[in-house]
Amino acid sequence: MSNHIPGVQVLEADLNGEGMRIGIVQARFNQEHGDTLTEFCIRELLQLGVDQQDIHLVTVPGALEIPFALQRLAETETFDGLVALGAVIRGETYHFELVANESAAGINRVCLESGLPIANGVVTCDNDEQANARTAIKGADCARAVVEMANLSLALTPDLDIEMHHIEETK
Repeated sequence: MSNHIPGVQVLEADLNGEGMRIGIVQARFNQEHGDTLTEFCIRELLQLGVDQQDIHLVTVPGALEIPFALQRLAETETFDGLVALGAVIRGETYHFELVANESAAGINRVCLESGLPIANGVVTCDNDEQANARTAIKGADCARAVVEMANLSLALTPDLDIEMHHIEETK
């Protein structure tokens, strides 16, 4: 960024995915859109240097089931970041709002409780045309977001040895 304030330390975006393990949870409801999201997400992860064998895909019935699968993946402590992918398309009932809101809240809750970066790529659209226009872009955006946030998480994680040493010295 060229607008840095002199003397302010800035942690720049790091999109190097080499050595990262990424888990993807894809909802099968609105399968065509989910498949496109996943295809472009994986394509971008590979471009960012994530090894194909370090990308793990889990599918679930719908967007409401995504948080559960994310939570289980987070509990394994084997991933550097996770991605949630799916499409919720407005119907004629209130169910659209329920699914969109609750899946997003669940994804966010798993992210904050686990401390693991999760890119939310569950698109919410009024119709198939809007979903078609967004899925490829959103899938790739999620790949970049999860790699950047995983690198940020690593950069902001204090060295436990130094921290423990400091605590012992202050006793």
